[in-house]
Amino acid sequence: MRSWLLCALSCAAMLWASTEPRAAETVYPQVTPGLALQFPRDHGSHPDFRLEWWYLTGWLQTADGQPLGFQVTFFRLRPTLASGNPSAFAPTQLLIAHAAISDPARGRLWSDQRIARAALNLAGAAEGDTNVWLDRWRLTREPSQYHARIEASDFALALTLETTQPMLLNGERGYSRKGPQPQSASYYYSLPQLRVAGSVTRDGRATTVSGLAWLDHEWSSEYLEPRAAGWDWVGLNLDDGSALMAFRIRDRDGRNFWAGGTWRDAAGRTEVLRPEAVQFMPGRRWRSLRTGIEYPVEWTLQAGSQRFELQPLLDDQESDSRATTGAVYWEGAVIANRDGRRLGRGYLELTGYGSPLRLP
Repeated sequence: MRSWLLCALSCAAMLWASTEPRAAETVYPQVTPGLALQFPRDHGSHPDFRLEWWYLTGWLQTADGQPLGFQVTFFRLRPTLASGNPSAFAPTQLLIAHAAISDPARGRLWSDQRIARAALNLAGAAEGDTNVWLDRWRLTREPSQYHARIEASDFALALTLETTQPMLLNGERGYSRKGPQPQSASYYYSLPQLRVAGSVTRDGRATTVSGLAWLDHEWSSEYLEPRAAGWDWVGLNLDDGSALMAFRIRDRDGRNFWAGGTWRDAAGRTEVLRPEAVQFMPGRRWRSLRTGIEYPVEWTLQAGSQRFELQPLLDDQESDSRATTGAVYWEGAVIANRDGRRLGRGYLELTGYGSPLRLP
């Protein structure tokens, strides 16, 4: 669901393409209900669609017991450009990557970002299966596991993530509505409860880590409607093996515009949550000293019959990606409690709190 960067990606595309000849309006395929997703093909890139992303989030534990959160994201954008340019430098696809580590022991978020044209093998997103890369950042898939390798400016991640459960096809068998209009939708699946092992390096010092992660893969051409201003999203890996994805989209007055989710219990039974079944109720707020943006960092979430209180691993998990997407957002590790008892952990995303999203 990660389209907080829709406008920003389009702005980046225009900057990259400022010297390119314009063609007639590019026609993008629409997301439509009833399409049966096919795997492993749909693990890979869908370059005809306007937007696509692979989004990894999770909790890690170091060898000495310290908790860490992590995020690894690759975005692909097909800009509106002349299609017949034979140059290898023509930006027919753009790749953007973000990575972050939430580090409560140091009270900080380590973060970095990259952007490049998909050209000359410096960046790309392969079709047929997951293989996305940007310079020395890469996410790949094998039949039962993923590999994430990130070499950032002052930290690194080398993680192997094993599949332990079937995927969640969100919405109507992977067709996920984002508003009243049927074209406002994405193809969307999640892989919860990924078992993680590997290493994290900070300031040149590596430590072994293990934990659990969540992967989202979405692609779309018309993601949000003009009335939408931002959203709140959560993916939770529960301690009993169950999993929850839930989101709500807010309008420009901060009211609920649309919502949805997918719940799978510990026995493997799956329930698709309709908009009226999902309620995000904000609690304590935190204001960023860097941007002045205020975010609700504690929440009560009602998702069908399930209720959770969400608490952040640390308050300052704000990411400033203006160098690549123009967006500022809060993306952070959270604990899921009920009546004071921990039920699981996951990631929360808060977008559109500084200013409303402006769609391309």
